[in-house]
Order: sequence, then C-alpha cells, then structure tokens
Amino acid sequence: MPIANLKYGVLLLCLGLFAASGATTPTPLALPGGDSGIGFDDMGFAPSLRKVLVPAGRSGNLDLIDPDTKQITAIGGFSSRASFGGGHGQGVTSADEGRGLLFATDRDAKQLDVVDPKTQSVIAKASLASGPDYVRYVSATGEVWVTEPGAARIEVFSLPQSGAAKPAHVDFISIPGGPESLIVDNKRGRAYTHLWTDTTLAIDLKSRTISARWKNGCKGSRGVAMDDARGFLFVGCDGGKLTVLDLNTGAQLGSASSGSGVDIIAYSSHLAHAYLPGEESGTMAIIGVSAKGAATVLGTVKTAEGAHCAAADDRDQVYVCDPSLGRIIVFKDSLLPVR
Repeated sequence: MPIANLKYGVLLLCLGLFAASGATTPTPLALPGGDSGIGFDDMGFAPSLRKVLVPAGRSGNLDLIDPDTKQITAIGGFSSRASFGGGHGQGVTSADEGRGLLFATDRDAKQLDVVDPKTQSVIAKASLASGPDYVRYVSATGEVWVTEPGAARIEVFSLPQSGAAKPAHVDFISIPGGPESLIVDNKRGRAYTHLWTDTTLAIDLKSRTISARWKNGCKGSRGVAMDDARGFLFVGCDGGKLTVLDLNTGAQLGSASSGSGVDIIAYSSHLAHAYLPGEESGTMAIIGVSAKGAATVLGTVKTAEGAHCAAADDRDQVYVCDPSLGRIIVFKDSLLPVR
C-alpha cells in the first residue's frame, strides 16, 4: 500500500475511534412554544449575525440561537397553530440573511417576510404567488429567490436600495420536475437546485436561465450544501446517501451512504465534514470529504425519529431538529478535520 494511502487509512481509523468514544455529545435545547411539537424544515447559520436560524413553524417564531451561550431569541409575527399536525407545512419554515436583514417564508400566510434582527420584528411583507419552500438572498443581484415546488418554479423578488419597503416580484424561473432545495454560489454567479429525481440544475444568477444539468447519483434528490472554496457541491439523497459534485464540471467525485430518510443536510468548511441526518433511521452520519472529493463516513450519532434537518455553525457544532419534542439537539463535532 502506498505511504499516502496508509497514512489516510490510519487517520480514518483514528477518526472512527473518536466517534466510537462519544466525541460528539448531544445537548437538547428546548424552543419557546415547542412542547407540542414543531414541523421543522430549513435551518442554517447566519455568519454576519453569528446566529443559527431556526424557523420554528407552528410556534409562530423564527428562533435565533447564539452558538456560544445557546441563548434563544424568538422573533414572532408569523402564522402560528395550537397543535402540531405532522409534516413541515405550518408557519415559518425557511429563512436566510442579507443586507443586515432576515428573509423568511410563511407557508400558512403564503408570504415573504422581511425581519429586522435589531428590532426583532417583521418590517415588510410581500405576497407569494404559490406555496413557498426555500428562501435565499442573492447578494450578486440584490434579489431574494423563493422556491415554489407546487408550481414548479422559483419566484424572484427585487429589494429596495434602502428602507423597509416590501420586496417586489420581478420574475418566475420555471423548473419542471422541481425545484427541491436551493443554494447560492455568488463566486461563480450561479444558484443550484434539484429536480425530485436524479438531477441537479445550475442557474445563472443574472440571466435567470438554466446553464447546466448534472446527474447527481440520487434516486430522490433532497438537501444541498456547498464548499465554494474547494469547489464541491453536496447533494443529500432521500435513500440515505451523500454525493459530491464538482462545481465547475458537475462530475461526481465521491459518495457515502448512511441512515435513511435524508432531507436537509449541513456542512462545516472548517472541518470538511458533511452532516447527513436520517429521519427514518433516527441517526446522523458525519462524513469526511477529502481534497479530491472522496467521501467517507467517520461516525454516526443517535438523534431522534423524524430528525431530518441539520445546520452547522462556526464553532464545530451541529444542530439537528427534533420535531416531535419541538426542540433542537446540539452536537459538538470533536472529530479531526479532513484535509
């Protein structure tokens, strides 16, 4: 065996021992109004605010978690319901940051809401043409994109230069057979979304046209994450697989499988670890990604039944949703970085 491969094998063995020794310690974090359950969906980390964004569905809150103190700021003003009906179609279910603001989608109200995190209030609203899924801010164009899978399209909104004026509808991007998930690559001037089957699309941000179609190795495409510095796009497959695509060519570079019922995935660029939660298996796999895109399962942790979404902060912590108990499970990823 070549020396380089031997060293990599020893590293993987050590990482496996770290996982087996309980290097990732779970901490439950109760959310305001979450006792009767919350239908979580999209979660993420807002770097400029240094907060984890947790759209808390039925509770009527967009919860902001401080990674250091675990203090929760609950921003209200969204649709709420008294009981959790299962699934993740209630209230606010997706959020993103941009221009010092937060943008959130309310499924019950079919609205795009603009939130000022300083005043912790909704400062503007815009009606959506159809039921929303993901919302993402596009800094390259100063727009907000909202996926509307029921209508097979993305709705595009422009933003005023300043002030609290509401976003204005400017376009639809037709995505027959999708869209599922959405992530913005301002560096390459593209956004990426999936069809529900085995294809990922690259969309030009300025022309709003599909510039590439890539086979992603899934039978059912779900979550998406990205390492724009190393040029990797990560695709979560419903069956329990992660695939790694080259952001420049769309080529499949690697894959790893663990768990089942995968949906919202996450990634730590500092550790080069991807996080693959499975709602059916009640586990989350920690997957190391090499500099060439090879993917290897480093370990798994127990989460909860229905835990299908994850987010990662800049402190090597991972946040996994627990819908039935309306809480977040926080893990410290102490495994070694992969280089």
